[in-house]
Amino acid sequence: MKKISIYLAILTAITSHYSTSLAQDTLPWHQEPYRPQIHFSPKKHWVNDPNGMVYHNGVYHLFYQHYPGGTTWGPMHWGHATSKDLVHWEEQSIKLYPDTLGFIFSGSAVYDRNNTSGFGRDGKGPLVAIFTHHVDPSQTGGKNFQYQSLAYSNDEGKTWTKYAGNPVLRKPESTDFRDPKVLWYEPGKKWIMTLAVKDQIEFYSSPDLKNWKYESEFGKNLGAHGGVWECPDLVAFDYNGKKIWVLIVNLNPGAPNGGSGTQYFLGDFDGSRFVASHTDPRWMDFGPDNYAGITWSNTGDRRILIGWMSNWNYANEVPTKNWRNAMTVPRELSLQAAGDKLLLASRPVPELKRLEGKPRLYRNIGAPETELLPSPAPIQLPALIELDATGLSAWNLVFSNEVGEELELGFDKASGQYYIDRSRSGASSFHKEFAGRHSAPVFSATPGRKVTLLVDQSSIELFADKGLTVMTELFFPSSPYSRFRLNLPAGGNMKSVRVVSLRSIHTH
Repeated sequence: MKKISIYLAILTAITSHYSTSLAQDTLPWHQEPYRPQIHFSPKKHWVNDPNGMVYHNGVYHLFYQHYPGGTTWGPMHWGHATSKDLVHWEEQSIKLYPDTLGFIFSGSAVYDRNNTSGFGRDGKGPLVAIFTHHVDPSQTGGKNFQYQSLAYSNDEGKTWTKYAGNPVLRKPESTDFRDPKVLWYEPGKKWIMTLAVKDQIEFYSSPDLKNWKYESEFGKNLGAHGGVWECPDLVAFDYNGKKIWVLIVNLNPGAPNGGSGTQYFLGDFDGSRFVASHTDPRWMDFGPDNYAGITWSNTGDRRILIGWMSNWNYANEVPTKNWRNAMTVPRELSLQAAGDKLLLASRPVPELKRLEGKPRLYRNIGAPETELLPSPAPIQLPALIELDATGLSAWNLVFSNEVGEELELGFDKASGQYYIDRSRSGASSFHKEFAGRHSAPVFSATPGRKVTLLVDQSSIELFADKGLTVMTELFFPSSPYSRFRLNLPAGGNMKSVRVVSLRSIHTH
């Protein structure tokens, strides 16, 4: 009987594999295997870093690194998507194409309200994109192959004109010199550019976005330096009547769980120099699959970030066919106290609630007599799951499908950490470092109380302890997870589990 069961499981997996291959050619694009249902992904081809995020006249603009010629990294363009609610996205035409100055690498966009650049017309300020031009290093002797350029739009981002004076910022003899993130610094009436330079940050200022002056550098002996620094962001928060600045720095490799990751520094910025208030590296997300995240500009008091949901270890190899990679859900950033530290927290934007269906609520789930929830509980993805684990010393939740593939996550008593284990989650042979168990530290004095999970067709995002601990992970099961079970220690009691199926963003 056991041999028959194993044979049937293998046959089911093989059938599922061929069905998946066939499905990718016959299903509508938004129903392809692994296609995110609550995350933005382009209909076709490659995507990586989010770029040029700006909010203007009720529309959130998301530009992104895009190669329209294939599903692996290639000559970079700026793709474009727009949203009025941070939930439903409309893919637009490509906005910036490579030219004689090079590929169009990462950058940012601002609303030049006072038309300091002079690009506006009819008394209105333009949208201005600030980006890195990149040429093949072999053409420049391995140096001076990245420099900063501008483009502008006077029709709400529909069309863009590259500035005739490009590039606007060069650094002779530089190598990695890229990813400009620009903000308006009101006290000094000037623009500030935060730029990644190898494994440090440099700050520049400008009165008009065209003429830039070097201000200072940061990071030589601070933070993590396991790889190149990329995609920085400088963001201000009002906290208890005081302005706190946060410098976000993406790093590849060198993240806590391997490959790409995002560190940050709290401190003060005076319009010229950033001074950190701590020396230890701090991480925004402890999962392996949130990278290159930056915030939207022009959003008032809100600080909203979106990241690229992948990792450079395997981004070119994940098992999708017509498209590759996606974005995280937008996340609202805040500062939260944890003991004697002030930390950066992130939680899903509240706009996502509009996708919620009717919830199922389970209360006071005991163990061991009710280990399964029920036996096991069916689930339809995408879904939101909220756990109240107050008083529990350990717990784990297992998602599975009919062929026995499993994604496990929970709070581990021995290590005192949250974890996600995708070693048996489905396809993983495409890269030796994909399968495995990843962990995240606890910052709350009373850990494990409340956890929010956003589970899509091929990703999970964990937000614990008011967003102090965050983990983002991809997975690729041969068929969707359709059930889950809750495991508790003997005598343990989970106060509540709330399960909500989410409507797809592709079906308004």
